[in-house]
Amino acid sequence: MKTTTAALLLGLALVGPQAQAQTGGFPLQFDDRFNPTQEDGFSGSVALGYSNQLDGGEAQQLRAGAQLRYSAGDFMQSFGISVNVSDVAGTGKKDDLFAIYDARFTIKGPVYGFILGRLTTDRQADTADEIRRDAFLAIGPGVRVINGDQLAWRVQAGVGVSYMKDGTGDSTTEPGVIASSRLSYQFRSNIIASDDLDILKTDSALRVSNDIGVSFRISDAVSTRVSYLTEYNDSRADRTENRLGVALVMNF
Repeated sequence: MKTTTAALLLGLALVGPQAQAQTGGFPLQFDDRFNPTQEDGFSGSVALGYSNQLDGGEAQQLRAGAQLRYSAGDFMQSFGISVNVSDVAGTGKKDDLFAIYDARFTIKGPVYGFILGRLTTDRQADTADEIRRDAFLAIGPGVRVINGDQLAWRVQAGVGVSYMKDGTGDSTTEPGVIASSRLSYQFRSNIIASDDLDILKTDSALRVSNDIGVSFRISDAVSTRVSYLTEYNDSRADRTENRLGVALVMNF
């Protein structure tokens, strides 16, 4: 089933407070990529986004979500959830859910560890080539390669367990590995460009997500983001999806 997506982005795609994503990702609070040591306590954001798939399928999609984060010294954790509603050509409306849990803790200097849990669902999946539920839990190390005021780049990799259930009810649980890159460049104090790459490999599937975006800060509490997201999953009937999206993010 092709997914014409309207994507809301509220944190990093698969890995990082951020994650989505992606994968389907979530845009971070504006300064997070250049400020790995956050103030202790709770913070968060809500977002509303729209996107359209460029290679056919659903006509449009609207997504709304929220992210809550808690920091305490060198330990930070976040939880994000989003729901999207799509207009599927020929079949009416469809909805699905994305949730992500991400924790990071500093080991020494630029080296950190992470724990990642991620879940996506598609309740309309009804064939063996469609994925009804896709979950992954991983742990591993990461390093902040560059952590400047204008340029930030970090990479991480880990091992974990993958669970996939297709539209007929058949499921597969297996080990997997994940590798991610987060690159950001601040053109001005209110404009940040980013490129988020995630690669997840198991015996049954290769999943790749690349999210390129530009964020514009309107105020301390409000920012917008324009993104181009490419997703590849060789276990789906339609392996590649390309999405152009916009999102409004409100921080608290």
